[in-house]
Amino acid sequence: MTDNNHPITPSTNLIAKWIKAAPGPFQEEYIAIQAARWGSDQELEACCEWLNDHMFRLPAKVIRAARRPNPPSLKEQALQALDDASDRLDAAHENIIRRALEQLND
Repeated sequence: MTDNNHPITPSTNLIAKWIKAAPGPFQEEYIAIQAARWGSDQELEACCEWLNDHMFRLPAKVIRAARRPNPPSLKEQALQALDDASDRLDAAHENIIRRALEQLND
């Protein structure tokens, strides 16, 4: 049973979308994660709005970036993996791989 009067309550359409997208044996976990993310995003937006309304003129995108950092790109992950494996590679091969990775766009 849900409290539909709470200010942060997902719509029945959104819940239906999560149910439809949920993978078989992990449905409850998937739905709980989606709901937590959605609620957190709603709270973040409310906080950004409140800060903006109360003369704290930090751009909302700065606050969002701090609270919702992007995961490392594939390039960043590959460079980290290369750093982790550098003791098992000779310097010439490591240099070739590193230079190739650095030329990739993120």
